[in-house]
Amino acid sequence: MSRLKKKAYKALMEPMQRELVAMEEWLRHAGERVLVLFEGRDSAGKGGAIQAIAEHLNPRQCRRVALPKPTERQSTQWYFQRHVAHLPAAGEIVLMDRSWYNRAGVERVMGYCTDAQYEAFLRQAPLFERLLVDDGIRLFKYWLCVDQDKQDERFQERLDNPLKGWKLSPIDLQSRTHYQDYTDAREAMLRATHTDQAPWTLVDFNDQRRGRLTLVRDLLDRLPDTRVDTPAITLPPLDGPLKDETYSVLKPVPSFPLSE
Repeated sequence: MSRLKKKAYKALMEPMQRELVAMEEWLRHAGERVLVLFEGRDSAGKGGAIQAIAEHLNPRQCRRVALPKPTERQSTQWYFQRHVAHLPAAGEIVLMDRSWYNRAGVERVMGYCTDAQYEAFLRQAPLFERLLVDDGIRLFKYWLCVDQDKQDERFQERLDNPLKGWKLSPIDLQSRTHYQDYTDAREAMLRATHTDQAPWTLVDFNDQRRGRLTLVRDLLDRLPDTRVDTPAITLPPLDGPLKDETYSVLKPVPSFPLSE
């Protein structure tokens, strides 16, 4: 399957982004809460998918969450505890770039948790999510899929591009040799946590643009009719002529020079 061109991608994404803006207005009016988890291998495209959703949304209503590794204090708490503070309030959509499922993925594969902690997580995650859903949170869980050759291609791009180098961590480099281990961990996670109340959705992200379109369309289709009738707004005329900025205390710095 050929890679989707940027122009075609934008033409297809823009109408859905307008739907997302309407969805955000519905969230505000209805007091609904939406929580979307983005999981997948390193370089799968989680950040780009989140950006596609959040790009035109009000940052007061749409929050992105990407937690660092737990602090020493947090590591002594109930595993889910640090995530609870980031759950959505009424009118909000929260987009989690990785989530509590780190325990079933990187922590399991790289040995950052014990077998007992891992088994406890697989038992508790469906119970925790059942509480969220029963309380009215609309929970969506996406796993972004990418083949190993594409993953390695993206790792190399991060090495070559100074604007993307920050995305490549030592753990990313270690994960290159654990591709099958991550597959096995994902399958075990799905068997334990794919439930009727909180199902998983897998999306092919070998072509990231096509993957974003697929994910956003799926998310919108699984929400109810989000149209809200809003009154038309017109700008009343201003009294007098329009004014330019005036300064008495400070002046703006010189404008950026442009070559003619």
